[in-house]
Amino acid sequence: MSDQVPIYDLYGERRQERPGFWVHCETIASRSSTYHWEIGLHRHDIFQQFLYIRDGSGDAIFLPKRLALSPPCIICVPPRTSHGFRFSRDIDGLVVTLLADRLPLLGGGAQQPDDWLTTPRLVSLRSSDDAAYFDETFGRRHREVREPKPGSNELAESYLKTMVLLLNRLVGSEAAGPPKSVKLARVQALENLIASKFREQWSVTQYADALRLTPTHLNRLVREVRGVTVHDLVMARVLEEARRLLVFTTVSVATVAEQLGFTDAAYFIRCFRKRTGVTPGHYREAERQRIRDAAQQDIALTVRTAL
Repeated sequence: MSDQVPIYDLYGERRQERPGFWVHCETIASRSSTYHWEIGLHRHDIFQQFLYIRDGSGDAIFLPKRLALSPPCIICVPPRTSHGFRFSRDIDGLVVTLLADRLPLLGGGAQQPDDWLTTPRLVSLRSSDDAAYFDETFGRRHREVREPKPGSNELAESYLKTMVLLLNRLVGSEAAGPPKSVKLARVQALENLIASKFREQWSVTQYADALRLTPTHLNRLVREVRGVTVHDLVMARVLEEARRLLVFTTVSVATVAEQLGFTDAAYFIRCFRKRTGVTPGHYREAERQRIRDAAQQDIALTVRTAL
C-alpha cells in the first residue's frame, strides 16, 4: 500500500520543484483551498511537518486511523508517514515543513525509534498553559517568512526551536512518562549553544565552561547520549552550514571558510574533505549538477506527459 502513495516535498510539488529549502511555512488554507480543502494520501521522505490548527474542523488521516481535529491543536507528521487531510472551508492554521535531520539541532531529538517525533500524533492545546504562546510563536514564525526584515532568519529559527521544545515538553507530559534525564538535557543545552556559537570556533573548553562542566565530563556525556564527541557535534553543524553556503550562494570557498570562523581556507578544505570525502569545490559542483540534472529530468517528464 505504502509504495502506491505519492511522495512529495510539499503536497502537489514533486522533488526539485522547490529545491534547497530546509524550512517552509504557509497557511493551511493557501494550499488546501487549491485542492478543494482535501489533501490526498501522500508521504514526505525527508521532511517533518507540524500543522497548527487555530480554528475550523476536519480530519487528519493516518491509515488506518482517522483523527478528528479539535482546535486548538497541533498535528505532528514524521517523515515517510502516509497521511492526508480534510479541512472545513473556515480552517485557520499554519503548517511548518522542515528537514527532519535538523530536529536534533532544534532540541527535538528524533534519534531513537521510540522518540516522540517518530510517531504521527495530534496534540491538544485545550488544557495547555502554553496554548497562547504556541499561537504567538507560530504566528511570528510565519510573519518573519512572509515579511522578512533584518535578523528574520535568526528569529524564525529561534521561534521554530521554541515551538519544538514546547511540543517536546507537552508530549512528554501527555505520556505521563519520566522527565528527560539530566544528561540528555545537558547535551541538548550544548547543541543549542553550538547552534549560536559554531561560527566563533569555540573550543571544547569554552563550551564546557559555559555549561559549568569540565571538558572531560562534557565529552563523556556527549558520547553516552549521542555516541560522538563534542568536536563531532560542532563540526556537524559547521559542515551543515558550509554545504548550504556552497550550494545556495556564489561566494568563494575562501569566503565560506571566513564566514564559518576559519582563519585558514586550506584548513577548512582539509576538514571538509576529511568528513565528506570531497573538497568544497567538488561538492559544490556535484550538488549543483545534481540539481540541474533533476530539473532536466522533470522537464523531460513534463514533455513526455504532455505528448
